[in-house]
Amino acid sequence: MCQGSVCGERPRVLSAQARTLRSRPLVDRAMRAELALPGGASGEIRVSLWGWPPLSVGARVAGEHGELSVINFLAPHVFHWLTVRGPGGTRVERVAGEAAYTSQLRNFYAAITAGAPVLTDAQDAVVTMGLLDDIYRAAGLPPRGNGG
Repeated sequence: MCQGSVCGERPRVLSAQARTLRSRPLVDRAMRAELALPGGASGEIRVSLWGWPPLSVGARVAGEHGELSVINFLAPHVFHWLTVRGPGGTRVERVAGEAAYTSQLRNFYAAITAGAPVLTDAQDAVVTMGLLDDIYRAAGLPPRGNGG
């Protein structure tokens, strides 16, 4: 999620709240987490696969001199744009592309058939899963195990 040259270490979870199913209280249907990123930056994750608000896929990065908002980066072939706000004004751009999952599949195929570099390696997956475990714990839920 945030490692390597971007952050250098795993973000720290400050708080997390889960919305669960009444019939299955250990199943999260929505999650919100506040993060402290290395270098003093902060972050927030809001995810939901069921419930309100309806599906929303985006990212926002705010800095000292401006802000970047990306809408629908997972399916740029359907509906997408990015907005850059700064001292010089606001710029909105449409960025055409294929579905993110299609791009991931192409990268995976190139890596196993032609030895192309892997964009996210096993260490990145370990860091991401550790962060997810931290979020579940902060929300009062057990981390996900080997069987679900």
